[in-house]
Amino acid sequence: MQAEQEAWDEETTPGMHDTRRADGHASRRMRRHAGLRTLWRKAQAPRCPRGGPGRDRRSQQGFSLIEVSIVTTIVLLIAVIGIPAIGGYVLENKVPKVGQELARFVMHTRVNAGTSGDPPYAGIGTANLASMVADSTVLTRADDGSILHGLGGGGTVEVEADEAGTGFVLRLLRVNHVACPSIASVLQRVADRITLSADGGTVRTVKDEATHYNALAAESGCGKGDVNQFAFHVR
Repeated sequence: MQAEQEAWDEETTPGMHDTRRADGHASRRMRRHAGLRTLWRKAQAPRCPRGGPGRDRRSQQGFSLIEVSIVTTIVLLIAVIGIPAIGGYVLENKVPKVGQELARFVMHTRVNAGTSGDPPYAGIGTANLASMVADSTVLTRADDGSILHGLGGGGTVEVEADEAGTGFVLRLLRVNHVACPSIASVLQRVADRITLSADGGTVRTVKDEATHYNALAAESGCGKGDVNQFAFHVR
């Protein structure tokens, strides 16, 4: 009976197994085509930068306020530390040139000092220095006739007769500590006596007939800032 039933079913539903196989192949082909369409869409879609869309939006937003504040703080610190250092370096480079210019004036004055019975340096003054450095690129002549040495803010050079005209004195006012005592080290070769005072304080002798010039000893008498005054006495 069972064999007969199976034979009947085969006759009444011809090709049933073939249809099932055909349906299975159709389903696999449809899935394959769907997968290919998906891959095609992905290949044609615009790609986001590495890190995804979120990272791209962050890169378009620019710097944050904290980042800008940190950079600004660093720049200000560099300016606060670096600008004074640069200014000190510039002053240090000026010292040899200023010293050479003033030493040239001293030698020129000595050579051209009077040889008559009058004191050789009677009547000498700042005007004599001004006429000599009129074309100088180191010392500057101000509108009021004063000579600016450039080794401190508003620092000037003054010349006047000393010891009743038998000598003269070269004063440098408002010398910055950066140039102290290096300017004295340059001019001590042409000066017979050197005195130093800081901020209007006690006048110290750093060189005379009894005192040998010592740069370290002179430096100990220098004050901070544009407060130092040197007097170079020449005979």
